[in-house]
Amino acid sequence: MSSQRKIRVAVVFGGRSTEHAVSCLGAGHLLTALDRDRYDVVPIGIARDGRWVLTADDPARLAIRGGELPSVDSVESVKSVAVPSSAVSTLAEVDVVLPLLHGAYGEDGTIQGLLEMAGTRYAGAGVLASAASMDKEYMKLIFVARGLPVGRYVVVRDRDWREPSAGAAGLAERKRVLDEIGELGWPIFVKPASGGSSIGTSRADDQAGLLAAIETARAHDPKVLVEAAVPGMEIEYAVLEGVDGGPPDASVPAQILVGGDASFYDFQAKYLEPGTGLAIPPPIPEQDAERIRQLACAAFEAVSCEGLARVDFFYTPDGQILLN
Repeated sequence: MSSQRKIRVAVVFGGRSTEHAVSCLGAGHLLTALDRDRYDVVPIGIARDGRWVLTADDPARLAIRGGELPSVDSVESVKSVAVPSSAVSTLAEVDVVLPLLHGAYGEDGTIQGLLEMAGTRYAGAGVLASAASMDKEYMKLIFVARGLPVGRYVVVRDRDWREPSAGAAGLAERKRVLDEIGELGWPIFVKPASGGSSIGTSRADDQAGLLAAIETARAHDPKVLVEAAVPGMEIEYAVLEGVDGGPPDASVPAQILVGGDASFYDFQAKYLEPGTGLAIPPPIPEQDAERIRQLACAAFEAVSCEGLARVDFFYTPDGQILLN
């Protein structure tokens, strides 16, 4: 074997968000794939309570076992507990960081900003792209500003929905929001503005369902997005940045096939339903697939993304294409 020094790679996973387990699953896949003959791997877990710990390099313990989702606790080594300051020092000593955090406190530009300040190289999008892509409202605003097609939606902010304390004025504000949502028609989908993996996302078919769905989403984020339902296929592309910052290119498309009895692509269907899969390529006309591919690359560039991204679309029975 060559005596050349191995590249030291820190894999950061877990985190404080509700997507902790999803991040751990991703870390398990990545740790399995990394070639230990080429890379010196440093797994760093962030526990749900915010503790940073150097963990065991044991990807088998970061898989779904017996129906149970993994966590940083399952690979934490008691002898290697690191306070955040020493964990940051560890990050400064590696060649590159692979941040696998999902959701708030990681995927939203926060760890990217930390690594920028530490002068540490990392894979993936930077601060701006991470922050803008995490907040669905601002992501859509950027897409629209670039002339990209998105579905109809209403934003429900905290001040719009708190128990009205201003009497008639507060009630009028909530009524205004409900009237805007009513124009979307039924069914609708309600989700936290900043979040992923369909956690906190609900489908509502009537007013009572809407009120419950907003409260569910607000448990994860005080800002909520309410979206009109779009009939048709869910199509996704992987987009890869060009060499040395060149133009991005996209993969062949995939259609999401939701398994089980789920009414939409929820957390259960995404991660725990064995019947969920992909159709590659999907049954859509070649010219439409090419158009979606172009839009995927345009979306990637609109938010100044770097590295690799997944871009999701709706494709309706009449051939309409909408960025999701």
